[in-house]
Amino acid sequence: MSVTESTVTDSRSIRSSARSGGREARIAMRAQAAIDSRELSPPYIKCTLPKYNFFPEEQLDKICASGARVLKEIGLEFRDDQESLDLWKKAGAKVDGVRVRFDESMLLDIVKTVPKEFKLHARNPKRSVMIGGDAMVFLPAYGSPFVRSLAEGRRYAMIEDFRNFSKLTYLSPALHHNGGTLCEPTDLPVNKRHLDMLYSHIRYSDKSFLGSVTAPERAEDSVQIARILFGEEFAEKNAVIGGVINVNSPLVYDGTMTGALKVYARANQPCVVSPFVLSGAMGPVTVAGTLSQIYAESLVGGALVQLYRKGAPHIMGTFATSLSMQSGAPCFGTAESSMVQFGCIQLARRLGFPLRSSGALCGSKITDAQAAYESAISMQTSVLAGNNVILHTAGWLEGGLVMDYEKFVIDADQAMAFARLASSVAVDENQLAFDALAEVGPGGHFLGCAHTQANYETAFHNSPYVDNEAFERWKADGEKDIVARAADKVKKMLEEYEEPPLDQAKHEEIKEFIEKRKESMPDAWV
Repeated sequence: MSVTESTVTDSRSIRSSARSGGREARIAMRAQAAIDSRELSPPYIKCTLPKYNFFPEEQLDKICASGARVLKEIGLEFRDDQESLDLWKKAGAKVDGVRVRFDESMLLDIVKTVPKEFKLHARNPKRSVMIGGDAMVFLPAYGSPFVRSLAEGRRYAMIEDFRNFSKLTYLSPALHHNGGTLCEPTDLPVNKRHLDMLYSHIRYSDKSFLGSVTAPERAEDSVQIARILFGEEFAEKNAVIGGVINVNSPLVYDGTMTGALKVYARANQPCVVSPFVLSGAMGPVTVAGTLSQIYAESLVGGALVQLYRKGAPHIMGTFATSLSMQSGAPCFGTAESSMVQFGCIQLARRLGFPLRSSGALCGSKITDAQAAYESAISMQTSVLAGNNVILHTAGWLEGGLVMDYEKFVIDADQAMAFARLASSVAVDENQLAFDALAEVGPGGHFLGCAHTQANYETAFHNSPYVDNEAFERWKADGEKDIVARAADKVKKMLEEYEEPPLDQAKHEEIKEFIEKRKESMPDAWV
């Protein structure tokens, strides 16, 4: 018998043993390991990937020079925000109505006080994450008005869905942060739903979370609840919450977003200021043109944060992808969007800003092959680029309109694999495996050797959703595809979920604050 035949025979023997009962034991053991890893997994990734510069320095120089020209000759508009216009005028910018023109050198001087890295605290100190430097943090998807599941299909999101996704995020070791608007709970009044969302983040998870940005007063509520949770003095000196501020691209900051930005910046809480560019619609159709616009919008955003509070933490954000020139719909996982992502991290490093990018994006309506390959390309680009904060890591479907239950857990599982890719590989006596090579020798195989037995449980990322069994076993188990297996997993996770401990006095104070805020205003549905 050849070496290859022997290996296959032994492999079949192992699988046969699994069918007689060992497989079920392994599944139970892995399930327990997944629960344990929630406590043992690192709170964030220390990315050891080499810094990849897609654009040569001379090309990056041209992009920045073009962005500087945009700032000086075209400028940006600040609508419904006289306070920011006054600040810009005082700082030395040229203000003409709502249009503001800038010298790049002035802005670069202002942003010198942006922290290059900072700690974002969670209510459980073991869950606190670093932002910037070599740190990499994964967050779930954000902002979907709809949800989808295998059992119910597509429907409007409700507060119970938000609670479920908060629980699933807490239970997912690869998601280091609980995110923000996990889905939009349309069964609650628009002016009050942020309070229930914040409460869900705090009650059902002990990871960091984002606050509301849809109105300045909702940002104020978010900061005040964080002060109750962490203590006012601690929150004054440390980052404990934050908000995602979207630029109304091209070249417009509106009063709603800058209103929320002021609240977080003055409270010394991080703002993620994100140009929102669909190339060909909200930005130039070319990669270099899009990057020039992002540079201009991002530099202005970082400087504005510093004008409201010098030294306040800030994260450069980007949401940029290409557009279907036939339908006008956004496209994901494209070569051009990857180029923009690679360029953005280079711009952020040049400016000294931490960078937020986007993860598992796709335009597919269901969790299918299109969703898989678009998400994989998008996520891999963000990881290989070395982005610090990767939003939309799990659950994104239909261009962000849908948060999908099954895709959420599949994406979160894939994030575990990406985390391993981004982390360092140990090169020690065990990993070099000389003893294994000596034991097996020429022509043998490693299935039964001592080194394999000692390391097999942790050697590879072992997905609970990917099927590697023989066809006969798969058929006997009901011919389930990955979505059906994920649906089973979601149900099991939510059934077995247990709330993390929360200080009772703070819990009651937060509930009291929320009730008073709700009573202070009538319901508004628009």
